[in-house]
Amino acid sequence: MIRTTLLAGAACLLAAPLAAQEASLPQYPETRTEGTVETIFGEDVADPYRWLEADVRNDTQVAGWVTQQNEVTEAYLGTLPGNAWFKQKLGELLDYERFGIPVKKGSRYFYNHNSGLQNQSPLYVQDSLTSERRLLIDPNTWAKDGATALSDWSPSPDGKYLLYSVQDGGTDWRILSVMDVATGKKLDDEIKWAKFTGLAWVGEEGFLYSRFPEPEAGQDFQALNYNQALYYHKLGTPQAQDVMVFSTPDEPKRGNGAGVTSDGRWAVISSSFGTDARQEINVIDLEARGEKGWATRKLVPGFDNAWNAIGAVDGTMYFVTNKDAPKYKLVSIDLDDADAEWETVIPESDQPIDGSSIVGDKLVVTYLKDATTRAATFSMDGTPQADIALGALGTASGLRGKFGDSETFYTFTSFNQPGAIYRLDLATGETTPFASPKLTFDPANYVVEQQFYASKDGTKVPMFIVRSKELADTKTAAPTMLYGYGGFDISLTPGFSSTAMAWLEAGGVYVVANIRGGGEYGKEWHDGGRLANKQNVFDDFIAAGEYLKASGITTADGLAIRGGSNGGLLVGAVTNQRPDLVDAAQAAVGVMDMLRFDRWTAGRYWVDDYGYPSKEADFKVLRSYSPYHNIRSGVDYPAVLVTTADTDDRVVPGHSFKYAAALQAADLGEKPHLIRIETRAGHGSGKPTDKVIEEGADVLSFLGYWTGLKVPQASGE
Repeated sequence: MIRTTLLAGAACLLAAPLAAQEASLPQYPETRTEGTVETIFGEDVADPYRWLEADVRNDTQVAGWVTQQNEVTEAYLGTLPGNAWFKQKLGELLDYERFGIPVKKGSRYFYNHNSGLQNQSPLYVQDSLTSERRLLIDPNTWAKDGATALSDWSPSPDGKYLLYSVQDGGTDWRILSVMDVATGKKLDDEIKWAKFTGLAWVGEEGFLYSRFPEPEAGQDFQALNYNQALYYHKLGTPQAQDVMVFSTPDEPKRGNGAGVTSDGRWAVISSSFGTDARQEINVIDLEARGEKGWATRKLVPGFDNAWNAIGAVDGTMYFVTNKDAPKYKLVSIDLDDADAEWETVIPESDQPIDGSSIVGDKLVVTYLKDATTRAATFSMDGTPQADIALGALGTASGLRGKFGDSETFYTFTSFNQPGAIYRLDLATGETTPFASPKLTFDPANYVVEQQFYASKDGTKVPMFIVRSKELADTKTAAPTMLYGYGGFDISLTPGFSSTAMAWLEAGGVYVVANIRGGGEYGKEWHDGGRLANKQNVFDDFIAAGEYLKASGITTADGLAIRGGSNGGLLVGAVTNQRPDLVDAAQAAVGVMDMLRFDRWTAGRYWVDDYGYPSKEADFKVLRSYSPYHNIRSGVDYPAVLVTTADTDDRVVPGHSFKYAAALQAADLGEKPHLIRIETRAGHGSGKPTDKVIEEGADVLSFLGYWTGLKVPQASGE
């Protein structure tokens, strides 16, 4: 929770009538400035709030600033009509059973299950498909504040052991542990300083994982991450005895991770320099370890294309790649034949391949059709077999398994439908429900549409529009929440959000724009929104807002924009460029200082999308849209709520701190510009349910108030 102690000056806001707030801004805490100015490629760049980059956990001045900001923000948000109703509604919407996709190992089935309002989802196991489930891990017992999460988990090939990672307070650092599944007893094995790691079993005896060197004291949430290496841990031994399997000390910026094919024979090492889908691939023949040890074989040299291993059968390995195929193709190679060449199994089509796996004796492939899922099966030689029937305008995920399996599981979700789990019998093609949620709202009350609009350069961009059947039938305009991301080859496909549904239940419209920078249409769509083309992302989002207002979907003063991480950057840049278009904005955990983003933790990976601040051409592009550096004092801005967390070590909170301080110091009119700083919440993953509800109510009531959304009263008000 954000801190609840109130300043005497801020406390009066609680008693002040709401109309008075419209006439005057909250009394922002005073933020000191420093005279830091750097000359970069001939330009003097001021950075008066650089002191706010310090780790809040270790710097008393930054910690004091955070406390003061939260006091003012909490006092203001507490006065907004609708806060209590949104909190109540979010509690209702989240109070339903949620199931994860089952993973079968041996005869056992493992899956997450949340009864409704549990802060973290426990892990269960069934010894067979028809047996009763048994609780294996309940992370809700790990921390009083619910902020310690079960992150990733992987059963051993026979289902005897469970390898799992623990995430505390939202950090990207992980602690790995092992459990005996039959007894539920935790083994003594413990791995520290793992980060951005897979969990790859090598038989039943040990596993591969990736880690960084232990950072200097006090630098674990700030220092750049270099020298990631791949290790092997043998069960029953201390971490100090782990074997370094693969490392690249001459290339310290290189990331190295591994997976093991489902047949257990091959370890596939994927190396990259950034977030872009370009990898070098090495393999290890695990069956030959007795004579060759951990000898690696370079299968794909260089970093020119994406290579995603999907499995191996009888020495033949299968990959999905965009080499000579911007929308991806599926290829294979016989690793037992030293002279073998790559063969195309499933060629590129007009719909990008989104994922693939080997299940039974089939290749299961998912495609993106205008940002929605289509799925089909093929024989192992690539002969088409059958489409998998899915609902319209939704997202399917899962469909995993191994060669010889008779079944696979997947989840299907849409904006008005939480994820339901299905079992697919590969022999018969029959799909049966495994777990369907019981809901507190009627999905039939809401309509999901897809429309296309023209961006500034004429590019046609899709958007999903979700609203009540009544609003759609009567073509009535309503306050609209527009969400976007636009980066890192990430596709925004239909999915259920309790926060979005609460907005819909209050009478609003929810829109997701599939702007460039994502992967919705393959490599060209991604390239069209990165590096020197980054302005296309902002133009696409601006055009979405213009379309919504011009077409009468959104009210004249009712456009709220939201985005997180790279999407927070999007919100900050668009707010600077078109403050007249936007009526309210939430920038969550955003990358706001584009001239220094590569100096902390994982920031250096993002140069694939953003470019290098140290290169003049890139600097000029970054300087042109950096949210922190382009705030336009003297122009009326929309209401802005910046949200971050003190333990975010992905996008360090200094980005948001500096941006919020600059907003508050500028002359931007009569609407509030506040920052909400969560404690022990990190970048977002592992956030407990109670924090999700509290933050969601604060954000929605803020956006709702400043867009004119008529929120009902909470029961008991």
